[in-house]
Amino acid sequence: MFEWFISLRYLRAQHKQKFISLISFISVAGITMGVMALIVVLAVYSGFTNGLRDQILGINSHLIVQRLGGIIPDYTLVRDRIVTINDVTGATPYLYAQTLLSGTRGGTGVVLRGIDPATARGVIALPEQMVEGSIDGLIQDTNARLPGIILGIAMAADLHVTVGGKVRLISPAGPLTPMGIIPKIKTCQIVGIFESGMYEYDSTIAYMHIPAVQDFLESGDVVHGIEVTVKEKELNRADRVGKQIVELLGSTFVAKDWMSMNRNLFAAFKLEKIGMFICVALIILVAALNIVSALIMVVMEKDKDIAILKSMGATSGTIMKIFFYQGLVIGVLGTFLGVLGGLGLCEILSRYQFIELPSNVYPMNTLPIKVLPMDVTIIAVSALVITLSATIYPSWKASRVKPAEVLS
Repeated sequence: MFEWFISLRYLRAQHKQKFISLISFISVAGITMGVMALIVVLAVYSGFTNGLRDQILGINSHLIVQRLGGIIPDYTLVRDRIVTINDVTGATPYLYAQTLLSGTRGGTGVVLRGIDPATARGVIALPEQMVEGSIDGLIQDTNARLPGIILGIAMAADLHVTVGGKVRLISPAGPLTPMGIIPKIKTCQIVGIFESGMYEYDSTIAYMHIPAVQDFLESGDVVHGIEVTVKEKELNRADRVGKQIVELLGSTFVAKDWMSMNRNLFAAFKLEKIGMFICVALIILVAALNIVSALIMVVMEKDKDIAILKSMGATSGTIMKIFFYQGLVIGVLGTFLGVLGGLGLCEILSRYQFIELPSNVYPMNTLPIKVLPMDVTIIAVSALVITLSATIYPSWKASRVKPAEVLS
């Protein structure tokens, strides 16, 4: 209690020490701003990472099962075997092709994906992403002359088409004639428009029913793979489920999980997050240097007080505690205010979302905020360690004051 009493008295401004108290206030403000900035920056990075993950999983499933030959002829049987695994929640076949799409005003390259509406629900997020129409519109009527197709909202805008309109699929791999290869053209009717939130997907992907794509590609009754979803608790361990699938189906099959397919992207995010943490942590380091200068000035100003305390029986350890506690108060107060302010600012940004982002540049429309308790804990502990480390030298310097030299 004696050390705390002296420490708190030294923190209050008195006559000549007003400048020292100003430095202490600046130190607290610096730590507060540094901790706030770190919490907000890491929350934004976590938000971007989670948002991007959700967007990726909105288009792609958790696992993709493929055969080494490139095609799966008996895909219905393969799918039925996959869904027998406990951690699997759904599976649906898909067919993939790159082709050209022509509308009333221009054309564009397109990634054509054949899906099965009957099994796609719960596996891909397309049903929830539909802006107009439904994926059930892809299933052809026996009397329908044109196959249905679903376009991304950006692609539909570029081609100036709407639901009910017509587009033409153009494949350069057409029949060989004496005049050369004639491109194969198939007219389709737009039965829906989807919006994933990612411009790259909304401007390049189109969906059709698997039989319609097979007919267009003249590939026969085959698919390129099976998309699989797993339970939420196994999402970050999808590779383990993939191994179970390969063991069940045999060595001719391979399973790719969503993390391995996007490993480079998430590794870059992790590296940027660490780099930003180090850069912004320099703000706290600068504030810690202010603590050093403030405590050294207090030691120089209070050398006679220290000498008197030692003459009255105070030990070097007691003197060290006095100045250590003074730095501790500054560090804890700055860290507490920074955590409080950072969490408050994150709550405001998350609730009101007044910072909008261009959808053609970023995968989300507003600034994403995701506060992770572990990040906040690491920031708070790091700030306390830095500030407490800054008090060691001034406290040691104070304990080395010799009463005989000062009072002589």
